[in-house]
Amino acid sequence: MSGVTALDSAPPQRDSLWPLLRQFRREWWVVGLFSFVANLMMLAPSLYMLQVFDRVMVSQNGLTLLLSTLILVYFLLLMGLSEWFRSRLLVRLGVRLDQRLSPTLFAATFDQQLRQPRPNPAQPFSDLTTLRQFLTGNGVLALFDAPWLPIYLAVLFLLHPTLGWIGVAFATLLALVALLSHRVTSQPLRQVLQRGVDLDSEQQGALRNAETIEALGMLPALQQRWWQRYRQQQIAQEGVDQRSRRLAALSKFLRFSQQSLSLGAGGWLVIHGELTAGAMIAGNILMTRALQPIDLLVNTWRALAGARSAASRLSQLLAASHRPPSAGSEPPPQGDDSSPLTTKNCTLQLQQVSVTAPNRQQPILHHLDLTLHAGTITLLIGPSGSGKSTLARTLLGLWSPQQGRITIAGVSPADWSAAQRHAGIGYLPQDVELLEGSVAENIARFGEVDAVQVIAAAEQAGVHQLILRFAQGYDTPIGGRNGVPLSAGQRQRIALARALYGDPPLLILDEPNASLDEAGEQALLQALQQLRARQRTVLVISHRRNLMAVADRLLQLDAGQIAADRSLPLPSTPTASPPKDL
Repeated sequence: MSGVTALDSAPPQRDSLWPLLRQFRREWWVVGLFSFVANLMMLAPSLYMLQVFDRVMVSQNGLTLLLSTLILVYFLLLMGLSEWFRSRLLVRLGVRLDQRLSPTLFAATFDQQLRQPRPNPAQPFSDLTTLRQFLTGNGVLALFDAPWLPIYLAVLFLLHPTLGWIGVAFATLLALVALLSHRVTSQPLRQVLQRGVDLDSEQQGALRNAETIEALGMLPALQQRWWQRYRQQQIAQEGVDQRSRRLAALSKFLRFSQQSLSLGAGGWLVIHGELTAGAMIAGNILMTRALQPIDLLVNTWRALAGARSAASRLSQLLAASHRPPSAGSEPPPQGDDSSPLTTKNCTLQLQQVSVTAPNRQQPILHHLDLTLHAGTITLLIGPSGSGKSTLARTLLGLWSPQQGRITIAGVSPADWSAAQRHAGIGYLPQDVELLEGSVAENIARFGEVDAVQVIAAAEQAGVHQLILRFAQGYDTPIGGRNGVPLSAGQRQRIALARALYGDPPLLILDEPNASLDEAGEQALLQALQQLRARQRTVLVISHRRNLMAVADRLLQLDAGQIAADRSLPLPSTPTASPPKDL
């Protein structure tokens, strides 16, 4: 099966995002180097003002003015190139970070949906976009420019101590505004962002169930409920915006006051002969540049808070995941006899197995002892909530038992590779979803399409003729927005062919006849008898007892325990002869 390949070979660590960011140390150092050059060149305008007002205006020398101007243009060109290179490098760094993290994030999100489904599974990718945009924006540039503040202040002290102290005073005031902005808006902003995520999840849930909502007349009540929550979110958002605007206005007042007061103080020093006119202008330019990163941090504080929240959620997600980023990229096994899942002896055995669902204290399955032999069809029945689907998830390896041991063909599932498990088990879920792609791709599980095996699986599921009636046959697009719409029964029969693809020795079918008509049910019964003749191990979960006609054994679960277990008489005449092996 094809998989996503990261840009770099080493997979990112999972304890947090920071080890991953430290893997780009060289890029950060280069950005720091360009920041050093850009900030150093920013001293050029101040020096130019000193030359113009203190030398050129006195000497009236045009050649000095020309040479000084050319030198200034050269330094400003270096500054512009440095700014351009570091911005470009940050954009490339953001792309590389996205490429490195996306496969791992996809696997971690997938793992989370298996363990604890979320209403908005795409949220981690929105968080990744938020983090990447901050790392490539002005906020991170301000962090690189901020260390130059004491250097600029030191130059101001060299010009005159009064200018230096004025710069220290305004830097302190702007830093206090930044700190106040953090204390006042940080927590409310996190709450607003979380409410936005929850509101988006609610909207997506309503849109996914549009037909049911319209048919049952639920739209007015849901719309009213959504509007109330939306207004609450907007009011909270407005409160945060008002606080941010007030602090931004205060920062702007301080910035313009600094420009005017520094000029006024410089003029006072010039009048008393303690400073030259060129030093006055140069000091004003230098002080404005020194305080610019702090002012930029105040204005980009919301982006910084959003990036921190996104990084925190991503770190928690990656830390909780145990799925390797390369999962699904290894090729499926060829089905040789070295595989623990062989077609000759695929006996399934459970010994004192107890299973608890995520976020639940009490176990759903209690000390189950069960053996299913190859070439048998076991029908599992029981009331809703008895643990049937939990047993299926456990056998598929989606949930791990808290107690007991499971073996298939004498081997624990923990000793299989992922490819062996995927190729050796066929699964038909209760809620069938076909993914966007062709019919053949869905049946082939989106691996390399083997036309012979695809057709064999479709014929065994009794859906081959139905597929041929489609306009494009096996190449007909299904699933997604552009796919051909299918009925529930058609989806279920194609999903059965998907479960049968590759001739797996173990099959778990959850309510396989829930949406089938009479013809589909007959095709299912015929497929089950063929599986028995081929010595496959089949577990069928159903509420319908008509499948007892082809089952060897009837199991009844009740409250997570086996309430009944009895053998069933086989039909005297098979409904169909088994097909040849693939």
